[in-house]
Amino acid sequence: MERREFVRNAGLLGSALVVTPTTWANPLSQNESTYTPPAQAPPAEVWLDGPMRWAQLAFVERDPGHYDPDSWLDYFKRIHADGALLSAGGVVAFYPTEIPLHHRSQFMGNADTLGYLVEGCKKLGMKIMLRTDPHATRQDTLAAHPDWIAVTADGQKRRHWANPDLWVTCALGPYNFEFMPQVNKEIMQRFAPEGIFSNRWAGHGVCYCEHCQRNFKNYSGLALPTKEERLDPTYRQWTEWKTKRLRELWLLWDAGIREVRSTSRFIPNGFPDKVLTGRESDLFFADQQARSGLIPPWTNGKGAKELRATLGNKPLIGIFSIGLEEEFRWKDSVQSDAEIRTWVAEGTANGMRPCFVKFGGDIYDKRWMNSVAELYDAYYKNEKYLRNTVSLARVGVVYSEQTERKYGGQPWQQHSGDHLNGMYHALVESRIPFDMVNDRLLSADDLGRFKLLILPNIAALSDAQCAQIEAFVQRGGSVVATFETSLYDEEAQPRPDFGLASLFGVSYGKNVAGPQRNSYLQLHHQPQNDLHTQILSGLDDTPRIVNAIYKVEVQPTTAFASPITLIPTYPDLPMEDVYPRVEETDIREVYLRQVGKGRVAYIPGDLDRTFWKMLNVDHRVLLHNIIDWALDEAPITTIIGPGVVDSTVWQQEKSMTVHLVNLTNPMMMKGPFRELIPIDTQVTVQVPAGKKVSRVKLLMRGTEPKFAHKNGKITVDVRGLLDHEIVALDFG
Repeated sequence: MERREFVRNAGLLGSALVVTPTTWANPLSQNESTYTPPAQAPPAEVWLDGPMRWAQLAFVERDPGHYDPDSWLDYFKRIHADGALLSAGGVVAFYPTEIPLHHRSQFMGNADTLGYLVEGCKKLGMKIMLRTDPHATRQDTLAAHPDWIAVTADGQKRRHWANPDLWVTCALGPYNFEFMPQVNKEIMQRFAPEGIFSNRWAGHGVCYCEHCQRNFKNYSGLALPTKEERLDPTYRQWTEWKTKRLRELWLLWDAGIREVRSTSRFIPNGFPDKVLTGRESDLFFADQQARSGLIPPWTNGKGAKELRATLGNKPLIGIFSIGLEEEFRWKDSVQSDAEIRTWVAEGTANGMRPCFVKFGGDIYDKRWMNSVAELYDAYYKNEKYLRNTVSLARVGVVYSEQTERKYGGQPWQQHSGDHLNGMYHALVESRIPFDMVNDRLLSADDLGRFKLLILPNIAALSDAQCAQIEAFVQRGGSVVATFETSLYDEEAQPRPDFGLASLFGVSYGKNVAGPQRNSYLQLHHQPQNDLHTQILSGLDDTPRIVNAIYKVEVQPTTAFASPITLIPTYPDLPMEDVYPRVEETDIREVYLRQVGKGRVAYIPGDLDRTFWKMLNVDHRVLLHNIIDWALDEAPITTIIGPGVVDSTVWQQEKSMTVHLVNLTNPMMMKGPFRELIPIDTQVTVQVPAGKKVSRVKLLMRGTEPKFAHKNGKITVDVRGLLDHEIVALDFG
């Protein structure tokens, strides 16, 4: 196939860049070489909620004249991509820029690499998001504006860590606040995209340039922090200032973009405050490209859940890489088919719209292309079932940005994120559909659809947040909380007692015990006691299980009948001394109580974090039983069969869907997957009240299976579940 570029002589916008939106041609005209939006731009919502399958091509400087753009356009058409994310400018301009110091690709000649691809995508009916990257620049910029360059703590201009020919820009100074708005304006005027997505826009650590020194001093009265330590008071002030400064930048760029085209948007690649992200964004691209290190495959779903907690039903696009995402980067290689499919399945099941990213126009390894095409084709055929209106999960797991930023310092407070990881994994293994809840969004409206709220060591909570949680229980909701939840205020300053002490029914005993070596949980089996039977289900054949590693010592303030008590630590060496010094105590390790129409379970140990560290099956069973008891209602889905299956439940305009993601794999905790291992499952779904099911479909395999309909429930067998299946119930 002949390689073609869009040569700018009579094309695009000419060389003068003097046009207005009212004179631009129809972008979808097959007979025009110019293209831009129609004179009357449609309302933003016409395009915001439109694209469902995105394709990102991140150019490299050598691409102009070297890669084959038509083959990419053919591929976009083949996979039914309806959104394109294309590199435009910043480090390199891939169009004939007229802005001084905006480096134009040295390989481009008289062509317009970006313009040609934009025109082709628009002819396919695709919406266009253009990408910039302002984090690095060249020697001529340093010479002309040395104050635009980031400065290290020792006062040196910062060279780029990966390419020493480049200099790192200051994200919070004039380069971004003065230079990049010109770039954004030029891009908008030339190409009229739906928006601009900026990569690496937020900086890389503390910059000590003259602008940052002066601006931070004016904000805080302090000199810049000399060390990047999360709990250092000056560094915490700096992170607050940086967040506010980045928000100013976000609003500045967004206003400039909308000035050219009112329906367009600026989309930042990441922002340090998820609540502000949800408030400011009309749609968002989540750059969670792939697994690395020891993260589990459900990490992509977890990120989606956290963003949906603040975005609501706004479109959320999940960028996934077909390449490797490890510490040492091999950007021209590809992941295994199984790894790509599982990562994308997790994102799609949790409400994200897929967007593959390919670095560089040349394709050295094509093994990924059929996999992505198959996924996109299935999503295209079943698009209406992926336009979710509401999640039907009844369990909400709270995550706390303020705890993450401000809590810590003590030995028992290390790896605090593992509390959430452990609870998340326990829920996945238990096949309980759940969503995430941001701890700054706890109003009655935010929590109205949930029956159960889980707080995995949400240590830092304000008085107002504690009151919102108490009000949730007063309305009939239930709570499960662990470890130091509410023991600190919103600034992570210790309280004399739990902020939720009246809810827990216990008071702080002024000590955290641990690490508890060779300590156990005593299980009190009483078959005639329904509470004991439910909490200890699956643990019938043992009188004790492993204890948590740390525990908060507490004093009960009301009567409890918990079936679990403490066996204190005793020696684990020498072997002759390994026997309990105290056989039994009356110290409760799980506190369960009915509060009005709700239920409250408080676990003083770091059972969730210990589970994540050890993955002890008894801990998973116990956590599942406590959650099931607290939920106190029939689950919306029941999944029977072997393996690890992550499930989500959604409602659409005329249907509901149950997503099943098969994570059963020996490589689940260390990628990449080598293969997909099929399992057989049986799925039972509670049909919402007032709905009548007309048919059941398995969307990914395109079949209509036999199903049973009894007592308001649909039961269907899903045999050979490979990676992702979507059980769809059409409502009559």
